[in-house]
Amino acid sequence: MQRNRFLGDILSTLFERRAASLKADDTRDIYALCRALLSEEGEVSGQKLAGGILDRYRALTDEGKAAFFHMLNDALDIDAQALANLALHYADAPTTEVFKHLSRAAEPKRQELLRRLNQTPGATADLVGMRADLLRVIKNAPDLERTNLDFVHLLRSWFNRGFLVLKQINWDTPARILDKIVAYEAVHQISDLDDLRRRLYPPDRRCFAFFHPAMPDEPLIFVEVALSADIPTSIDAVLSETREPLEAHEAKVAVFYSISNCQKGLAGISFGNLLIKQVVAELALEFPQLTHFVTLSPIPGLTRWLKNQLDDPDCADVAKAMLEGDAPPEDVRILAARYLTHAKREDGLPVDPVARFHLGNGAEIHDIHAGADSSDAGLAQSGGAMVNYLYDLSQTERNHENFALNAGVAASKTVTTMAAAPFTTRPKELSS
Repeated sequence: MQRNRFLGDILSTLFERRAASLKADDTRDIYALCRALLSEEGEVSGQKLAGGILDRYRALTDEGKAAFFHMLNDALDIDAQALANLALHYADAPTTEVFKHLSRAAEPKRQELLRRLNQTPGATADLVGMRADLLRVIKNAPDLERTNLDFVHLLRSWFNRGFLVLKQINWDTPARILDKIVAYEAVHQISDLDDLRRRLYPPDRRCFAFFHPAMPDEPLIFVEVALSADIPTSIDAVLSETREPLEAHEAKVAVFYSISNCQKGLAGISFGNLLIKQVVAELALEFPQLTHFVTLSPIPGLTRWLKNQLDDPDCADVAKAMLEGDAPPEDVRILAARYLTHAKREDGLPVDPVARFHLGNGAEIHDIHAGADSSDAGLAQSGGAMVNYLYDLSQTERNHENFALNAGVAASKTVTTMAAAPFTTRPKELSS
């Protein structure tokens, strides 16, 4: 077995060196190589051509990358007239042969190009990076959305649940991956190695990440978990340097306090709902005494919403007081409850992106806490308020269905009562 593996490594190395030398000999530009990859030449020398295209792409300037995406968008689009003719032909004669030609015509050539690019070693990561570039370019070129849709279609296929690998991240995880956990943490910044150790090493801390076999050293998304005796009301307490660790078997609550997407090129490819559900299953198996699975989440849109309430006579003075840091804690909770349960977009879904994520996963808004996050980011986005979303496995499916079909917001009695409550301090007192 070991001898066969060693022989395989030698052959793989020789093949990669030969492919590299062939790429160096080919002086065609990136566009000529793309045409070749889509031709019969691509059937014979696909890996060589794909490697050459990706090499040339990496060397492009921002302007060159924009031009490349416009080529994908325009030169490799569908032939609408041919597709229309085939659709009419299929309507008259729905044979297998006509269907085959219709299906082929309905797919833009850029999809096939991207598939063929993905055959060379390491290409998956390159294509994820390419889409990150596309998302930057598309801000000034919205017509490139057609190409973006093709990237999303393929990436969802390549990164479906069947290919994802769940791994626990701990203090013994290789340093190259720990460095990326620090770099990718998007909710509560990891300040140094001591801070990282406090999140991974104690017995009441867990961290899980999804990986893909084609990108084994690149986490796709990770969640940090605190095992607790009670549902926490403050991230400051969860991350405190002086807290006393809890023995894991004494925990009653699993708290998801940070979920970070790692790959900008995979934006819109949802992993979070899968990650939370699998981590809940893993923790429930390891710690059957756990009774609650909750988050301690930021409320990133609250401050922005408050600024839009300054003309509302019902809450203008309270909103102003909260923006200035003078609102009583109970009024902060009432404002946050109203925001999370009533502030909607034109499509009827909640304004708050974190609320959309968790409610879409079937969670309910369980409780809201004032003064829960004293960090600069926490104070700026929500005046320090945070929210618990509860994952009750007996209700998640029903909650998800109600949210998907009716934009229904699942909330505890505590939160619904809070959202309807009068402010504790009357407007005239706040405005005096």
